[in-house]
Amino acid sequence: MKGFRTVGSAQRFLSSFSRISPHFRSPRHRVTATAHRTELATRFPVWDQVTEQALAA
Repeated sequence: MKGFRTVGSAQRFLSSFSRISPHFRSPRHRVTATAHRTELATRFPVWDQVTEQALAA
């Protein structure tokens, strides 16, 4: 529980993180470094749009 004060706070973080992390975790062992960087370059702007709308709501 590194950094978490309670089990509940760790569980809340992990439940959110498990939905978000696949968006940034690509199958790197199957693609070249250039393709991986290109994919992340397209995923981060999508994440920015999603978080902007969530913050505005």
